[in-house]
Parts: sequence; C-alpha cells; structure tokens
Amino acid sequence: MRFLREPLFHFFLLGVAIFGWFFWLNPADPNGSDSNRIVIDSQDIARLTAQFEATWRRPPTEAELQGLMNSLVTEEVLVREAQLLGLDQGDGAIRNRLAQKMNFLTTSVAQSIEPDDETLRAYMDQNPERFASPPRVAFEQVLLKPDEETRDVLAALNTGADPKQLGAATLLPAEIPLSIAASVDGLLGRGTFAQLAELPEGSWSGPVQSGYGLHVVRLTGREPGALPPFEEIRERVLQDWRSKQSEELTAAQVQSLKSKYEIVLPEPLTPREGASQ
Repeated sequence: MRFLREPLFHFFLLGVAIFGWFFWLNPADPNGSDSNRIVIDSQDIARLTAQFEATWRRPPTEAELQGLMNSLVTEEVLVREAQLLGLDQGDGAIRNRLAQKMNFLTTSVAQSIEPDDETLRAYMDQNPERFASPPRVAFEQVLLKPDEETRDVLAALNTGADPKQLGAATLLPAEIPLSIAASVDGLLGRGTFAQLAELPEGSWSGPVQSGYGLHVVRLTGREPGALPPFEEIRERVLQDWRSKQSEELTAAQVQSLKSKYEIVLPEPLTPREGASQ
C-alpha cells in the first residue's frame, strides 16, 4: 500500500518509537518527583555492564561495577548542579549534541526498516547514476612541443612513426590503462577525460588540451558505464535507500515539530543607502 511508503507515515511511527524509547529509558518515578533523589536502577546496571563488556570483552567485577555506579552518580550530581546554575543555557555544544541525538533517533528508525527487493530494485532503476560503474578509457599520448604542428605529428604517427621519437620530453606516462574520469583528470587536468570520450578508438587523433599543453592521443580501450546486476550491489542499494529514507524522515520530523511552535523571524532589513558602496 502506497501510504506505507509515505514519509509522514514513517514519521508517525517515528514519534511512537521516540516516546516509547524515552519512557523506557526514563520511567516515571512511582514515588513521585524528587530533585534531590538519585536512583540507580536495574536498567542503569544493564547499560553500564553492556558498555563495559563492549570495551573490555568481559563482564565487570563487583568492584568495577561499583566504580561505574559511583561514576554515574558523580556525573548525575554534576549535571543537575550545572543545570541549576544554568550552565546548559546558551551552550552551542550542548545544543548541537541534543540535535544530533534527535537526528540519531530518526536515523535509527530508517535503519530498522527492511524493504523488500521489489522496493530496492525500483529505487535502483530510478537512480541508476548512483550505482552504475563509471565509464573508462585507455589511451596512448604524445605531448606536443610548442612549435610542432598537430597535423604533421598525426600524419607521422598514423603512418607508423614511433611515438617515443616524437613530441616533447615529459615525465607523463606514454600509455594509460583503463581509467575513470577522476583518475585521468587527476593526472592530466580537469576536462581531459571529457575530450577523450569523444575520440574514435584505434587511430591517433587530437589535439587534446590538458594542463600540460596539447597532446595527440590514440584510444586503445573503452568501457562504457554500466549498471551492475541487482544481486551484486543489493547491500549498496539498501544502504543508499536507507540513507535517503533518513533524509526524508528527518525533513518530515523537523517540519512536524516546527508546526508546534510560533516562529517569529525578523523582517527583511532594508540596506541603508550607500551601505554597499
């Protein structure tokens, strides 16, 4: 059903997950609220134990667990006292951390969604440029001397002249194996690959402008970009699909949360006359 794929429906589920997660970690105190009371419960012990095991690959001893609980109590005391002093107000680092945690909740929901292969295939077909292998070319090149005529060098090469006997001395490789645009442009300069892609294969042609000057080149191989079979890149498609879902869910979440507030922005300022002069 289409509505199951809508970001707003996912946001509804996200809201349920957020509040469920929050109340699971922060259960209501049956004895009422008491700002001077610090309770370490079984959930805290389980979390501390899990964190210790993840780091040390073994459960903590009784003494180590006691030390972890003491550290947690110390942290809670310091946090509460800092809040009483208002030290959390206007702190950019704290604000950023809270915003990151909210985004993490959204990402967690997206990561937990398990789409079927039909959904992933459709996503791959709609975004082939995200998964296709890039085109590649292989070629030989001769860097021309400033006073050499391109047509003369091409005529000599196409009648069997040795490329090593022509052109300027250079440390550039005479033969470049199959390479993608980023590699070719990284070697010869931006835009070189685009020029090579327009040339015929098998004969010397040019000139081709690079960051070093003019070249004559002979394409010796060409592989067009291609979309691999779905089975080969399923995991890649899944991760990309989840990343896209995270973006959409985050946008829906922020929009929904914004609707709870009256947002007042300053009127557009009119630049004073001559201010830009």
